[in-house]
Amino acid sequence: MNAQEIAASLRALALPERLSWIGQHFNSAVFSTSFGKEDQAITHAIAEAKSSIRVFTLDTGRLFEETLAVFATTRDRYGLAIDTYVPDSVALQSFVTSRGPNAFYDSVESRLECCRIRKVEPLGRALLGADVWVTGLRRGQSGNRADLPLVEWDNDHNLFKIHPVLDWEDEQLEVYIGKNGIPVNRLHAKGFPSIGCAPCTRAVAPGQDPRAGRWWWEDATKRECGLHLHRGESA
Repeated sequence: MNAQEIAASLRALALPERLSWIGQHFNSAVFSTSFGKEDQAITHAIAEAKSSIRVFTLDTGRLFEETLAVFATTRDRYGLAIDTYVPDSVALQSFVTSRGPNAFYDSVESRLECCRIRKVEPLGRALLGADVWVTGLRRGQSGNRADLPLVEWDNDHNLFKIHPVLDWEDEQLEVYIGKNGIPVNRLHAKGFPSIGCAPCTRAVAPGQDPRAGRWWWEDATKRECGLHLHRGESA
């Protein structure tokens, strides 16, 4: 199957059925969660569908306490083993020793190196051997994601990348969460639509872009950590 054929099979299905189909048609499908609303909806649907998709997360070492709390609640609620990947200790130690604990504020280059150590390299380990990477990306999250297809081939990791809630609007997401009593990060109610590491995330004002609170001191058109960029693209 190619990306277009997979997308055609998924398009008419509801979320649990999409995830069930993915688990049935691929040998090693994985889902990356950072415990945001989209990710929580997908985790709920994976559990509901009893899908074979493996759930994993990246613990950067700088997460909000509220994020760790919803991590624990989610494990208990769904009985899922959420594989946890952490930064390479030698690389992280070297970075903090040479540049300091908050070097990400100093330059884009330092921030991207911090993201590479804490997120991108652990992600590579998490995706080893997988043939599908399921994500919680939605088109409405940022301008960089507005033109994403439902299914794409990721040359960097040599797998299909599937975004099962890509076409969901905010209202649809909120209704699904409320109807199913899905646990969410308490920071969402405090003006945090997009939640990453604590030093790099702040609340946004009503009407602001959902990702305006991420790396707010940088160019607003290039606010990505590198997880969803292909080689040759810039953050």
